[in-house]
Amino acid sequence: MARLTASETIFFLKRGEGGSLQSQIREMIVSAVLEGRLLPGMHLPSTRRLAEYLNISRITVTLAYGELVVQGYVEAVSRSGFRIASNPPTSLAEPEAVASPTQPIDWGKKITRSFIMAKQMRKPLDWRRYPYPFLYGQMDPSLFDLAAWRDCARRALGRGDFEMMAGDFAAADDMQLIDYIRSRTLPGRGIRASPDEILVTVGAQNALWIVTQLLLRTGSHAACENPCHPDISATLHLSGARVSAIDVDADGLCPNALPAGIDAVVVTPSHHSPTGVTMPLDRRTRLLEAAARDDFVIVEDDYEFEMSYVAPPSPALKAFDRTGRVFYIGSFSKSLFPGLRLGYLVAPAPVIREARALRALMLRHPPGHLQRTAAYFLALGHHDAVLHRMRLEYHQRHIAMTQALQREGLTIAGSTAFRGTSFWIEGPEGLDADRLMEELREQGVLIESGSPFFQGEKMPCRYFRMGFSSILREQIAEGVRRTRVGVEALRCEPRADR
Repeated sequence: MARLTASETIFFLKRGEGGSLQSQIREMIVSAVLEGRLLPGMHLPSTRRLAEYLNISRITVTLAYGELVVQGYVEAVSRSGFRIASNPPTSLAEPEAVASPTQPIDWGKKITRSFIMAKQMRKPLDWRRYPYPFLYGQMDPSLFDLAAWRDCARRALGRGDFEMMAGDFAAADDMQLIDYIRSRTLPGRGIRASPDEILVTVGAQNALWIVTQLLLRTGSHAACENPCHPDISATLHLSGARVSAIDVDADGLCPNALPAGIDAVVVTPSHHSPTGVTMPLDRRTRLLEAAARDDFVIVEDDYEFEMSYVAPPSPALKAFDRTGRVFYIGSFSKSLFPGLRLGYLVAPAPVIREARALRALMLRHPPGHLQRTAAYFLALGHHDAVLHRMRLEYHQRHIAMTQALQREGLTIAGSTAFRGTSFWIEGPEGLDADRLMEELREQGVLIESGSPFFQGEKMPCRYFRMGFSSILREQIAEGVRRTRVGVEALRCEPRADR
């Protein structure tokens, strides 16, 4: 094997990860140039020498060098190989000496407002290495059509599309995506909306944040479900409003329990988060009547509506709205992939105008290429095909989960009529779900404690959530068994106060 000089030993490969071998070589050289480890005029190893050293094809090195020449980082020298360009495209300036601060800064005093309010839902980033990941909201890559997504991304880079999305949208959205949401997605939920009543957002959470900023302020009064997603509760509190958490029952939130004088209520009527119960029609009617009578706005988070795979889901609450008091929030995170971070808000046109102006101050607009890629993926039928595969597979996993939970004697606390991709489990009295989560993690099992979903609870939470979108069907039974063993182990421990 060829030996390289000390200045050339920047080259190493991570086979099986980090992209293609050619791209790894380019990245190593560019990083070394930008960091000042390879200086202008320095010669690079010959293509033959580097290929021998890395034990790869010479053509791979030649192609990598050629691309770097095109980019301006490397220049070819007649009969002398390749060297770092005399003026590579780097913006590095000479570093100036910066004196160390004599006193540390108290950032607790400098930061005027804390946004750390919700109890964090802890999900390890390396969850795929665990054999039994019952994590909600994660995807199974085998069900997604990556080749189709890549094709749509290439289409979105066509000259006409590129010229459109490379410019500044200002506060506008991709009209192809808006048109798909208006003509295909919303009608499936019983909703009719015009283009000026739709805003594309960076996921559902971004839509919720915009809505609360428009509707609530210090002195306002908002209501949400209890339990509810911790980000919903935190967003409402951060608006400065007084927040009432309304306990849900087997039919979701009860309109009669809403306090007087509220300005807005956030609900998940089609598929309550996290219990999964569906609000029946009579309650929906009473909630709409209460909103009209008491002059408040309903914010409907219609997450995961695509995952009703036994029967069509009930129409959205927004479908019954005749006064424009329901603001509807949707997302593609569950039906495509969570990292996409594309959602949408449906509300009266005057509200959307204000929401668009507020969004422009925050982030202008979601990335144009991402919007156009998603628009192609939806319009060409790939989204429907992916949903079909998901529904078939998740139906089978739901059956496997139901059977395993019943066999192990674990109590399903919420409803499973909607199906969805998770179960809300009620543990025995005195169970600490936070501790159970940590104990099971050592056994290769990932669950989610229910404690972040409850507001103001000081006692240990005995509820926990088990999702099945991220676990293989054949792993479900053993994972549930280990969960039952973990519950029993904590249940049988002697209490410290005895």
